[in-house]
Amino acid sequence: MHHALIVARIARSPAQDIAGVFAASDPGELRHLVGVTQRSLFQFGDVYMHFIEAGAGPGPRIAKVTGHPEFVDISRKLEAYVSPYDPQTWRSPRDAMGRCFYHWERD
Repeated sequence: MHHALIVARIARSPAQDIAGVFAASDPGELRHLVGVTQRSLFQFGDVYMHFIEAGAGPGPRIAKVTGHPEFVDISRKLEAYVSPYDPQTWRSPRDAMGRCFYHWERD
């Protein structure tokens, strides 16, 4: 399995509003296009963390679907709740992805 962690800032709005955006989207086509097999959303203070598990590296697949109507719709809806962690350096979704520097899994 491959993983991605998207990091951003979260507004002081209810996290359930964000969860609702993904709950409405996950039955659709987009998760299949990206290959998402699991999604978990976390909040720590004003930090939003979006953990994705996929069969293949999701980063390149996300980059390919940024113009897809479902991706555009989700992005538009999330604008009310989520903003770039560092607006000075954010250019694309790739700029919000954490870099894994250690991984362990059971044999």
